Amino acid sequence: MSTEPIDLSRNGNDVGTIGDRLARYIFFGCATVTIATTLAIVLVLVNGATDFFSTVSLTEFFTGTDWSPRAADNPSFGVLPLVWGTLMITVGSALIAIPIGTLTAIYLSEYASSRVRRVVKPTLEILAGIPTIVYGFFALSFITPILQQIYPGTGTFNAAAGAIVVGVMIIPMVSSISEDAMSSVPDSLRNAAYGLGATKLEVSTQVVLPASLSGILAAYVLAISRAIGETMAVTLAAGALAQVTMNPFAEIQTMTAYMVEIGTGDASVGSIGYQSLFAIGLTLFAMTFLMNVLSMWIRSRYREEYQ
Repeated sequence: MSTEPIDLSRNGNDVGTIGDRLARYIFFGCATVTIATTLAIVLVLVNGATDFFSTVSLTEFFTGTDWSPRAADNPSFGVLPLVWGTLMITVGSALIAIPIGTLTAIYLSEYASSRVRRVVKPTLEILAGIPTIVYGFFALSFITPILQQIYPGTGTFNAAAGAIVVGVMIIPMVSSISEDAMSSVPDSLRNAAYGLGATKLEVSTQVVLPASLSGILAAYVLAISRAIGETMAVTLAAGALAQVTMNPFAEIQTMTAYMVEIGTGDASVGSIGYQSLFAIGLTLFAMTFLMNVLSMWIRSRYREEYQ
């Protein structure tokens, strides 16, 4: 009887090769589905927007200040009131989320103990899991009554309430991503600053903050993109009156709120009002796409690599 050992290396390599190929095909398929879905969305938007712009000129759409697509006599399709409402919510929410989120990130990264961080960070991120429509009801039932007490002229729907609630909503995104960027800064930089006699505040603001600037700026851009695309919270809080106004306590309408209004309304398929959905959607897609491209450029431009 032969006692020579059996060589299993070839069979093992064959099994490994089959498994690697199968995994590669699965991963490639998932990536293909993602790319195909994105392309399909873009094609649908472009196709619908093409029909819209065959009736409405680009000049009227992008420079007009009156948005009344369902007017019986003389409908107008100037998108500036919707863009203005979106920017009011975006800028207002950024003014709230960026400073609070950044200071929270500095505390979690530089001041909080590991025990406090394990409790505070998951608790803060719970805010990101709350449904946006709940934020909208919160704005109507809590934020707006407070604003009405401070400024009696505040309406039931107003831009300030929408900006505040969206700002609270995106704080976790700013703080979490910024804290991750700060935590990635090597301790050697901190220790070198401490060795030169720097205080905790000086290390946090003059060493850690600049060293993690790329991640922090990317967090800002991503949070602003989230605010631009927010829908249900601003639909409930800010209202549905498309107008260009400097009064933050007045009712406005964002692009996403208009899409909800038309999408759930009685606009017939193929009508100019229905086709305006695609034009608004394409404009919104372009805005968020540019913000994401800006985020990636910032990360690559200001990235710091440490050995």
